[in-house]
Amino acid sequence: MKKFVNDPKDYVPQMLRGIELANPDTLRYVPEYNLIMRADAPRNDKVSIIQGSGSGHEPAHVMSVGKGMLDGACPGDVFAAPPSDYVYETAKLLASDKGVLLLVNNYTGDKMAFEMAQELAEADGITARTLFIDDDVAVQDSTYTVGRRGVAGNFFVMKAVGAAAEAGADLDEVVRIGEKVNSVTRTLGIALTACTPPAKGAPLFELGDDEIEIGVGIHGEPGRRRAKIMSADAIVDEFLGAVVPDLPYSSGDDVALMINGLGGTPLSELYLLYGIAHEKLTAQGINVRRSYVGEYCTSLEMAGASLTLVKLDDEITRLLEAPAEIAIRVF
Repeated sequence: MKKFVNDPKDYVPQMLRGIELANPDTLRYVPEYNLIMRADAPRNDKVSIIQGSGSGHEPAHVMSVGKGMLDGACPGDVFAAPPSDYVYETAKLLASDKGVLLLVNNYTGDKMAFEMAQELAEADGITARTLFIDDDVAVQDSTYTVGRRGVAGNFFVMKAVGAAAEAGADLDEVVRIGEKVNSVTRTLGIALTACTPPAKGAPLFELGDDEIEIGVGIHGEPGRRRAKIMSADAIVDEFLGAVVPDLPYSSGDDVALMINGLGGTPLSELYLLYGIAHEKLTAQGINVRRSYVGEYCTSLEMAGASLTLVKLDDEITRLLEAPAEIAIRVF
């Protein structure tokens, strides 16, 4: 294993400390709960938005904390759900008069941790709601999930609910918006290589030099099938053949198109995939109105990519266009 790491058990705390030091005016690190939070949070004029999940998916979610996005993120260890007490203490620290929304990618451990934290917070008199994100079309169930997994499409939910909360929407309205965006968002991932968690020190799975995993999960969960390596055109056909019929997206629809890198794919290849996907969607009469290319939800250094489509209307477009300021980019 070749990684920039000291003791693997310090990998996440040292990363979080680095995020705070790089953003001293806007972010605060609370080491007791692996928490990265806005320096100005909580604010009683807005709903607080909290996300968690395991580490190893950066920039999700700790690098998505800031104005117009998350108020706080409390990850677990690499590919591990945060303990429920981390989420509970985070909810207490970020409790707002307008309530707290807990965003959860749909994995068994995350679901259990966040539901328990919500119950504890409500017992303390905190108004809290939970919203589950399940955009992955690859599988209906897996050993990690109850139902579909939450993957890169979670960024569109974060962006929309963050914009609504920043504008002063109440908790019911923020939840409605999050559920609406989740309902029109679909994703599929394809892996070219595995990744190596620091504590494991070995790849999570083995792929032959001529193999790819179609429908891989962001923790290395098995996808729909393994296949021989194919051309970029054929890979985009795999993406679109799974994603487009699932909602379905139809001729005349306006969409946002995201090509997300899984951690080890050159940006040039991501743009190559984006261009092919854009042209193929246009040929189907599907109008790409917003574009996202880069790393949004990774799997450490896994080589691969995912494709996400979001069906747009005026409300979703307005929320995605709203300004946001986070550690790694300005939307």
